[in-house]
Amino acid sequence: MKKLLPLLALCVALLSSFALRPTAAGYKVGDKAADFHLKNVDGQLVSLASNPAAKGYIVVFTCNTCPFAKGYESRIIALHQQYAPQGYPVIAINPNDAASAPGDSYAAMQALAKAHKYPFPYLQDETQQVARTYGATRTPHLYVLKREGTGFVVSYIGAIDDNSEDAKLVKTKYLENAMTDIIAGRPATTSATQAIGCGIKWKKA
Repeated sequence: MKKLLPLLALCVALLSSFALRPTAAGYKVGDKAADFHLKNVDGQLVSLASNPAAKGYIVVFTCNTCPFAKGYESRIIALHQQYAPQGYPVIAINPNDAASAPGDSYAAMQALAKAHKYPFPYLQDETQQVARTYGATRTPHLYVLKREGTGFVVSYIGAIDDNSEDAKLVKTKYLENAMTDIIAGRPATTSATQAIGCGIKWKKA
């Protein structure tokens, strides 16, 4: 029995390593982002090409119903107000399946955007294909895109900051630090962090 214990421990370790191995799906920093055409809450289609003056975008996968998304809502609005004048507006995308989360229906998105006077597009990813292409898993989950030539390159992926509960207790502003580097023409010193939020509500197979 004693001889079997080390073998069992090795098996558990190997299985754990496979379980924790990240998937290859989604964008990584340095990848070129494909454009999309998604419906905004005003009924218009929005794409990355819609704003030819944009130097880049802060793409935020978020939603109506997640407590984390609600907690970050005012900070997302503030990011748009801070960076849109510098050429990096926010584009918010709701990837949740409305059948699983009725509070994330298109009508509910319209109501929320109107009530909180969103200054940025709030798009419905009805097929969830854009979220899958990006590799988004949480709400909120951020991707900073920087224009290079005729396209956009992923320059930061992850969280806004290190405190989802209280903006006043934030110690590290990951997104703002990355934006300082990106706007200055440098790669972000920290280009990827762990997104913290609710899991995306995927359509049932």
